[in-house]
Amino acid sequence: MLKAFILCTVVISLACVCVAVLSMQWRQIQMLRVELLNLEQQVKLVTGSRADGETCCHSAARCGVTSTPHLRHSRNKRSAPSERNGRRKRQKQRTIMHLVPVSTHSYDERDLTVLTWAVGRGYGAGLQLSGETITVVNNGTYFIYSQVLYKDTTWVMGHVITKRMNGAETKLMKCLKSMPSNVSLPLNSCYTAGAHFLESGSVIELSIPRKSADLILSAQATFLGIFSV
Repeated sequence: MLKAFILCTVVISLACVCVAVLSMQWRQIQMLRVELLNLEQQVKLVTGSRADGETCCHSAARCGVTSTPHLRHSRNKRSAPSERNGRRKRQKQRTIMHLVPVSTHSYDERDLTVLTWAVGRGYGAGLQLSGETITVVNNGTYFIYSQVLYKDTTWVMGHVITKRMNGAETKLMKCLKSMPSNVSLPLNSCYTAGAHFLESGSVIELSIPRKSADLILSAQATFLGIFSV
């Protein structure tokens, strides 16, 4: 009889504990529901205020949210000069040189024709032109492009972009083109381009491996360009 009484007491106590725990969980769930409803109302007030400028300020104040149009405007005003300064800095660092032909010179002993250039357009201090050659001042990767218009009866014409550095000579690019069989109008152009890493002190030259090569010295037809990338 005593065991049954004790067992009944334990069961009742456990039931009371379970009821108390369930009651606490229920109150927590109710509190979470109230908080969710409040958040939904605040979100509705804020989103609704975006469609109405005056409502935005009052709704945001009621929600405890500070309106930020002026802050965004001031941030934009601060970012605009910084973006302009960044562009100017990149432009100062970038070097561009587009060359147009002035004349040609034939080196008979080397079976070579080279061009004398003038700057058609350029800015930056990373490159220096010296008549027939370009000297690289700043290390970096450069994109080189070139085109030559040939007026020569030789069956194949072409040019070479050469880099000289510390006495060593490296051929960076070659361009070959078959000439027309019509010798009365032997015109054809050859274009080549590519990106190369150039050390400070590198000397770049465009040459035609043919002495006394006949070229069209027009700025639209024959040119050489290089710019940092």
